[in-house]
Amino acid sequence: MEKLTRDALNNHLWQAADYLRGSIDSSDYKVYILGFLFLKRLSDRFEEEATELIRDGLPADIAYSDPDEHEFFVPERARWNKIKKTTVEIGQTLNKACEALEDANPAIEGVLVNIDFNSESRLGDPKNKEVVLAGLVDHFSRINLANRSLSEPDMLGRAYEYLIEYFADDAGKKGGEFYTPHQVVNLIVQLLDPAPGMRICDPTCGSGGMLIQSAEYVGTKQGKRLGESINVTLHGQERNLGTWAIAKMNLLLHGLRDARIEKGDTIRNPRLLDGDGNLILYDRVIANPPFSLDKWGADEAGGEGEKVSFNRFKYGIPAKNIGDYAFVQHMLATLNKDGVCGVVMPHGVLFRGSGDGRIRKALLEEDLIEAIIGLPENLFAGTGIPAIVLILNRNKAPEQRGNVLFIHASKEYEERPKKAVLGDGNIRTIVDTYRNRIETERFSRIVPMTEIEENDFNLNISRYIDTLEPEKPINVKAELDKLWEAEKARDAAEARMNELLKEMGYVG
Repeated sequence: MEKLTRDALNNHLWQAADYLRGSIDSSDYKVYILGFLFLKRLSDRFEEEATELIRDGLPADIAYSDPDEHEFFVPERARWNKIKKTTVEIGQTLNKACEALEDANPAIEGVLVNIDFNSESRLGDPKNKEVVLAGLVDHFSRINLANRSLSEPDMLGRAYEYLIEYFADDAGKKGGEFYTPHQVVNLIVQLLDPAPGMRICDPTCGSGGMLIQSAEYVGTKQGKRLGESINVTLHGQERNLGTWAIAKMNLLLHGLRDARIEKGDTIRNPRLLDGDGNLILYDRVIANPPFSLDKWGADEAGGEGEKVSFNRFKYGIPAKNIGDYAFVQHMLATLNKDGVCGVVMPHGVLFRGSGDGRIRKALLEEDLIEAIIGLPENLFAGTGIPAIVLILNRNKAPEQRGNVLFIHASKEYEERPKKAVLGDGNIRTIVDTYRNRIETERFSRIVPMTEIEENDFNLNISRYIDTLEPEKPINVKAELDKLWEAEKARDAAEARMNELLKEMGYVG
């Protein structure tokens, strides 16, 4: 049997968007296409497991009815053969299939029921809705997503990432809110260098990509691939319900069943708590929170009692309309004594005054900021604004204490249509500079805290690294030669023009 390749699956999933174009907003494509992908995958894998059980001697009725024999049990009404035979009220059939799946599998509770396949506001009037859903059912019936049909183990997870990335590009700013480019995540994961046995958290996890790449990195150290037993604990929280569901599906399709992903606002209602109601502490925290979030929860943060703020804002409460340092302080509060955090932030956190300035000063005085890495423009969907990666460390190495490493990596990128991309070489240059603390003119510098204090704790990269492009040296002789050649060409053209005017009788 010819196996389904990654490119073929990616193309098939992208073609599914054709059934939705003109019916719903492009930012909603992902909800339905990824929902269909998840339903079809669970059903095909269930059928494959049942067939294997029967081949191994288990009676067919038990193979198809005993939940204990399956990774995910698919009730009859949720099996693809049942869905494929539906000709009327397809949306209602799909909704009931999702409900049945969640009832049978607590691990996916809340993941599918938020996808309303019967929504007229999204899918149009009843006639249009039936046409769209029938087309999608037929389209997904043309591929088999059982393990034996896939050309590589993690292909579904990769296809999922492909769709999330392309929907992020298509949806612009809306997409960028839940997706961080793969290469940016790759950079931060390598900077954090997580190891087997670690506990890792993304408190604003979006579609889960940072947690997945962290697990993949740790798995590589163990000689394992995603889907195998990787020795790592993954936690995340996401406030957007639809994006939370995508994160859960994404992690499950990558074989990361044990990841704990909570729903809710990380600042107002942190849900990653231990049995005593305290914040769980982590070895690594990785995140790309919303930039300069307005109405981030300042009133709640300033409430009385430790359980209201969880003692997260001891360095100060940021302005009500700029939440960057609220997220930074939350992450610091969730690091264990040796913990390291890598977070994407806007440049404003480096130099803004007032409340942000006081918080930044306090973080520097406690020597918690290890490195600042300036990224290129146009890396993120929907915005050309450049960002930074802020590395925070609870336990700096002796040679790192009392200083901050600045890396001016704004030119480290590969040019692509409408955007910049961090190539493997760019990432390697940044990571090597960070790990080996290399100082390179106009690129990187280790700055002592005394100099930072002299600059009133302003961390703007251009204060410490010359970020202006150097002027190229002028070769005077070469430039004079060019001028002489130009003058000769001008004189020759003038002489030729005078000859032509003379022939035409304009010059005596």
